[in-house]
Amino acid sequence: MSQIRFTKQHEWARMENGIAVCGITDYAQKALGDIVYVELPPAGKKVKSGEEAAVVESAKAASEVYAPIDGEVTAVNDNLSSTPGTVNSDAENNGWFFKLKPADPAQIDQLMDEAVYKEYLKELTA
Repeated sequence: MSQIRFTKQHEWARMENGIAVCGITDYAQKALGDIVYVELPPAGKKVKSGEEAAVVESAKAASEVYAPIDGEVTAVNDNLSSTPGTVNSDAENNGWFFKLKPADPAQIDQLMDEAVYKEYLKELTA
């Protein structure tokens, strides 16, 4: 399994066979609470790192989901339309939002690895 990387906005990306699988972190889903709706980008949409790529709504609030890297959406997790709660139960695996064909695969290396992200979370909760 390839290494998962994280953004400061609590998105994650994991490279699988040259494609970046992306979603929100476990920390983000806990902060949002019960996820009730996910708006996914259309396949073929080009996104830039830090730009809004999707929207997630919970009982508490709606929140933008930003692209962790530049790329083109190749697939979306259609299961989230009927079972958005998958994000709550398995945010960093089956709760993925979209897949990107990276414009620059090396861009993922600029994101935080798991150890750095955990330290970042400690700073937020201190």
